[in-house]
Amino acid sequence: MSSVAGIITVRWLSLGWFVRRAITMQCNHCLTAFHPSENIHILGEDADGGWAVATVRCPECEKFNIYLLRCNIQQGEVRQILESRAVRPKAASRPAPPTEVPPEFADDYKEACLVLSDSPKASAAVSRRCLQHVLREKAGVKHSDLAQEIQEALDSGHLPSHLAESLDAIRNIGNFAAHPIKSKSTREVVPVEPGEAEWNLEVLEALFDFFFVQPARLRKKRDALNKKLSDVGKPPMK
Repeated sequence: MSSVAGIITVRWLSLGWFVRRAITMQCNHCLTAFHPSENIHILGEDADGGWAVATVRCPECEKFNIYLLRCNIQQGEVRQILESRAVRPKAASRPAPPTEVPPEFADDYKEACLVLSDSPKASAAVSRRCLQHVLREKAGVKHSDLAQEIQEALDSGHLPSHLAESLDAIRNIGNFAAHPIKSKSTREVVPVEPGEAEWNLEVLEALFDFFFVQPARLRKKRDALNKKLSDVGKPPMK
């Protein structure tokens, strides 16, 4: 077992986990993007492997983003990140849903983000339920299992192609054919594929934009134009 080392400054490119987060990162507190410089504090090793804590201070809000890392440690240095978990703040680094999104959808989305780092399985269960709710209420699909509801939304032709492709990918990434319970019992906490929970959230964000944000912005622009037309004595847009 290696001894506890001091604070070690490591370049982001030297760590696989940080590479996946890209050269810039987003602060989990204020969501500001910046070029990070992190400190790694090696805790040591136990039966589960090596452990370390990574701290990154945001230059905007000056708060620490702290991650617990399970890693390979060789000669007193972190060689590979095997697993990471945000411990401060615990919420996933995703923006809050736009104000145009009603609470009945936004609350489930925020809960799915909150538990993502602790349990991707739980996050995916909540996001699947939210996705089904959006499709039923906004896409007008008939109540069925999630896989069939996705297909009905695709067949309607009402979704732009890029959004339709992203929605369809949920079934493929989630391997619904091998795990039909994901579509038939959307609230069940079941094993997830790598990246599945995150992709559910990505698609939900796109659906929120399509069904809530864009229509609200168009209404505001139309109302503003109608006011101008009214001021000069012309009829409003129909």
